[in-house]
Amino acid sequence: MTSATLSTPARTPWTPEGTPSGAATRIDERAYIRALVVLDSVVLTIALLVGYLARFGDEEPSGSKVPYVLVAPGLVLLWLVSLKALGCYDDRVIGYGADEYRRVSTASLRLAGGIAIVGYVADVGVSRGFLAISFAVGTLGLEAARFAARKRLHRARSRGGGWSRKVLVVGDTAHVLELVQTLRREPYAGYHVVGACIPDALLAPVPQRLGDVPVVGSFRGIPEAATEIGADTVAVTASGELTATRLRRLGWQLEGTGVDLVVAPALTDVAGPRIHTRPVAGLPLIHVEAPEFRGTRKLVKGFVDRSAALVALTLLLPILAVIALAIRLDSRGPVLFRQTRVGRGGGEFGVWKFRTMVVNADDLLAELTARNETDGLMFKMRDDPRVTRVGRLLRKWSLDELPQLVNVLLGQMSLVGPRPPLPSEVARYDGDVARRLLVKPGMTGLWQVSGRSDLSWEDGIRLDLYYVENWSLAADLTILWKTFGAVVNGRGAY
Repeated sequence: MTSATLSTPARTPWTPEGTPSGAATRIDERAYIRALVVLDSVVLTIALLVGYLARFGDEEPSGSKVPYVLVAPGLVLLWLVSLKALGCYDDRVIGYGADEYRRVSTASLRLAGGIAIVGYVADVGVSRGFLAISFAVGTLGLEAARFAARKRLHRARSRGGGWSRKVLVVGDTAHVLELVQTLRREPYAGYHVVGACIPDALLAPVPQRLGDVPVVGSFRGIPEAATEIGADTVAVTASGELTATRLRRLGWQLEGTGVDLVVAPALTDVAGPRIHTRPVAGLPLIHVEAPEFRGTRKLVKGFVDRSAALVALTLLLPILAVIALAIRLDSRGPVLFRQTRVGRGGGEFGVWKFRTMVVNADDLLAELTARNETDGLMFKMRDDPRVTRVGRLLRKWSLDELPQLVNVLLGQMSLVGPRPPLPSEVARYDGDVARRLLVKPGMTGLWQVSGRSDLSWEDGIRLDLYYVENWSLAADLTILWKTFGAVVNGRGAY
């Protein structure tokens, strides 16, 4: 049975409403890459100008065998070539993940090292101060420009436009639905599912759709189905019928078609640094390192947490005093609210927050239980009548959580980590959810930068467990940076 007899549309290429065709997607891709090249060129030109003015000012440079009017364009060209050589314009890298930023930094550092060596050997006489300032400003500028360009791309993708890959998902029904849900969870990643191919045995009677994803064929006609719907990526997920031989043959069939083949392993929620591929007897075996819950990195994390908390408390003392005064003038009761939470290893501690509710809030909770707006074990209401006027402002900007810096200073919490749970929640944890207690809870975390109270219980737990398994100091810095954006945006805060 061919894909033509299975798919509901005609033989003409089919695309979902509002989704650009394959040709339009390729045009968007090329336009975005060209825009990146222009943006990088502007950034590098400005960086060299800053380096020149910072080093020489109004003075006339001397000692160089090559005039700086030729040095600057040459450096820009070499820099762009270096970026290209390290794949900084590779469509498989740009737009998502940290690899794009790493490549930009690596290309810049390698070029700086190469020029330093050549300049020393050839005795060109170009000012080392000029080069140092230019490369420092240029590298930071390139990273900032890539970040700004990526944010604009993410906004376009989230609105249904922009350059996104058109994905044909191949696998068993359950795994196809799971992969579709995973890809849709982060639309800004740029993977838009346009169809599915399922095993032959599941095609009688023929299902026209899996959820809202059209079934366009079986495993026998995957390349034809991809061509028919204009897909530029085939994502293969788990299926008993997709043996290694059939998967290898599919790769051969897609050669020269311009369609990428990606494999989604059954192992999920494991970050890249923990995954290593090692070929053994012709098989690409995936080695997964165990999570790290102690050791030197943990000591460094604890030191950074406490040092940053001490500095933040010192700098924020005037703001804390103003907030305390506002709370006292707004409603009767104490300024601070202490609540028992559960930390690492199941130990209980008192978490400090600015009071945002009336003093008898706990007594009123029983009356509001039926109006809970979230699933799982938490209680959340968008318009909770117990919240005071000042409390609403504090919650919107997450200012009520600033006293938790004291908990961080005492070593009870981290700056970044899972949400600190209540003892009543922990009492109902199952074996998987209890893994949240393997690390210290945090003032912010993946839940904070991914929607906060707008997240479902399941999504919040998934993000917390992902952090527990894959934490790193670099990831902590990224989350802290994103926290500022989440707080300013105010989305999911109530």
